Amino acid sequence: MSEGYTLEWLDTLITMTLNPAKNKLSSIQDEDISNLRTQIKTERDRVIGTIKSLVFSMESEDKIVFGIKQFHSTLIALLDQSIRNKNCNSKYPKLKQIINELIRCISELLAFIEGRFINFLNINGNVPTAYFNIIKKELIKRIEAIRDRLNSNFQLQPAFEIMIQSLVNFLNYSPEENSFTFQEVKYIKELCKEFDHIEITENTKVFSQIDELLISLNFNDVRYIENLTERLSHIISSQEKTEDRIESLLYYFKLFKQLHKKQSVVFNSKYANLNDEICNWFFQEISYLKKKMRLSVIPLQDHTELTKSKANPEKPKQKIMCMLSTDQTGLILRATDELRILVSKSMNEVFKTIVPHLSTPYKEDLSYDGMRSKSYVAEDRDKQIAIETLERIIKKIKQY
Repeated sequence: MSEGYTLEWLDTLITMTLNPAKNKLSSIQDEDISNLRTQIKTERDRVIGTIKSLVFSMESEDKIVFGIKQFHSTLIALLDQSIRNKNCNSKYPKLKQIINELIRCISELLAFIEGRFINFLNINGNVPTAYFNIIKKELIKRIEAIRDRLNSNFQLQPAFEIMIQSLVNFLNYSPEENSFTFQEVKYIKELCKEFDHIEITENTKVFSQIDELLISLNFNDVRYIENLTERLSHIISSQEKTEDRIESLLYYFKLFKQLHKKQSVVFNSKYANLNDEICNWFFQEISYLKKKMRLSVIPLQDHTELTKSKANPEKPKQKIMCMLSTDQTGLILRATDELRILVSKSMNEVFKTIVPHLSTPYKEDLSYDGMRSKSYVAEDRDKQIAIETLERIIKKIKQY
């Protein structure tokens, strides 16, 4: 930044030279246009070099963040002015090409900043409409190219078509209906990048390659989630026995939990998290079938036993299904006791009171003493899952 205003040449060209409100455009000659086109490419490379130098020469991260934000906001303002110049210069068609090159140059500079230094920007901020319209054309072009390349692959249907249509519909929302954020644009760019490199191979697993990718990126489109649960339901319903269906559900639930999932990414922040929705679906299905199976095996009681049971009814313990493992649940209970969130005579009393009323998808009856003991020797993976679960609870409470 010590060299002065890095964008001075571009700024002057856009706000003065090619601005019909500030300059007489008829005075610009063909030779001038040729020279300007050459200089635009030179300036683009020089600005990229200056931005790189800024990042690697500044010792203070605050100064780097400030500098990157300044470049980004100024370039967006120059892009907006370039588009206004283009709309006002219809009388001078010879200038159209150079303005288009300016727009392309600034778009490339913005893409460079957002590709390398997105973490320095306010990614939850709204993308200016003029800039978004340029990004939108590029993204829809990339999406259509992905469709043309993979649409003939039968095993991807219909999830693939749902994804493509959802992306196109999302991008085609009018600015009045939806304000697009840099985070949303970044997400779609990342998804397109993944599909540009994906090589589809023959797949016989319940979760296809496209499922694995969309699940990892939290593609929480409602239609995709419905499609995924419908496919799972179809597979499960092929089992005749209830216990076989439960076993299949537990197996596929395990596979789903083992799929890689990136943190802090989401397609549509207005919708529920895909992982939460699918986990809840598994929980509801397993819970329903377990209750159904218990009811179906209750033997008929004779009159004496029925009279005795009416005289001395024993209420079965009401159990709540917990989607965490016993180790992960134990960690949370131990922490609530030690922080005196749950107050009891002892930690043992906390576990003894609560655990008998819990079950997991893998175990109906839990040992309170075993859970308490394991909470002292938990593995790092269980600690991480417990922390992520509590973070999701915090996020959900913030939405209330």
